[in-house]
Amino acid sequence: MSGQDLSQFHQPINDLFVSLATELAREQWKLSEAQMTFFHEHGYVVGPKILTDRQLKQLREELETLTEPNHPGSEFWYEYNSNESPDPSRILFHALGAWRMTPAFHDVLWNVAFTTPASQLLGGAVRFWHDQLFCKPAMHGGVVAWHQDYSYWTRTKPMAHLTCWIGLDDSTIDNGCLHYVPGSHHWDLLPITGLAGDMDAIKNVLNSSQWTQFQRHVPVELKAGECVFHHPLTIHGSFENRTQNPRRAVVINSILDGVRSESDEPLLAGIPVIPAGQALGGQFFPMLYNPAATSLSRSAD
Repeated sequence: MSGQDLSQFHQPINDLFVSLATELAREQWKLSEAQMTFFHEHGYVVGPKILTDRQLKQLREELETLTEPNHPGSEFWYEYNSNESPDPSRILFHALGAWRMTPAFHDVLWNVAFTTPASQLLGGAVRFWHDQLFCKPAMHGGVVAWHQDYSYWTRTKPMAHLTCWIGLDDSTIDNGCLHYVPGSHHWDLLPITGLAGDMDAIKNVLNSSQWTQFQRHVPVELKAGECVFHHPLTIHGSFENRTQNPRRAVVINSILDGVRSESDEPLLAGIPVIPAGQALGGQFFPMLYNPAATSLSRSAD
């Protein structure tokens, strides 16, 4: 790691990931009609295995460096919490901005295995919003409390966002996999009740009907390298890690091209303001995949 800000590069800088592919080649990563229907009904869907063993190895190695204090490039984090949990005995590492610091976390954004289903679910061109790292150490990893992602993103509109959660380890019920409340993406936006503290806090903002539906939350267990996509209003959370191994994940949050700023403050810490009403773009919000551009290029050929 050189300490260079990799947000200057809007394409992969190494050959670890495939970023360009014909529409025919993308078929292997496309969600089926049944999967698309499931997403629209339930608010989440398990996607394809999008990381190879080689890619996983590189991401894990880079993560080891990123969790060390004062590593090269640490000034580029948007947010860095060595423990976001209020309880020092229940550690939750949570950070935003890894794509600016290391090659694999930068290049994974353009991974065709991610951008293909993301484009299907967003319904068009995929633009980057921001990334996240979530790490739960062995035996005492903290929780990620129940929440809706968009409750933290109302500074951008319209609501055309998508989250892709990618396991860097197997994620199981025992080590704190994601749980979802099916159909909760049809609810209105709820108040924020905290991200890394009390799993039960959300009870205070649910009506009786929502509480009944909430109690039917389901776990999504994944093998390392597999992913799950969810809608920005889908209620989700994850419990503590009760195993002898870490549970690590990288999250790619993307938007449909055209989503605008709704704030005259920086959308992420340390970056220039995008005035309210202006579409996201530029150095920190690059285009990841535009199927229309691919089609035009193919027509030109």
